[in-house]
Amino acid sequence: MSGEKFLLPVVIEKDSDGYFAYCPPLQGCYTQGDSYEEVINNIQDGIRLHIEDRLANNEPIPTSEMVSLTTLEVQV
Repeated sequence: MSGEKFLLPVVIEKDSDGYFAYCPPLQGCYTQGDSYEEVINNIQDGIRLHIEDRLANNEPIPTSEMVSLTTLEVQV
């Protein structure tokens, strides 16, 4: 591996079944875990494998200049 570092946004959601995490810029890069620590480890591994695959295939690594996340209450 080239030793490059990438700073990527990750979204983590918790529900009654545990934790779900995904990396929006890397389509299809998502995982789950029973604890916060487990899902963090899992998404790091998933991102690493996803980027290694892209680099091996000379594909670009998506980057973002800004990421914003908020929670909205919507009345229907």
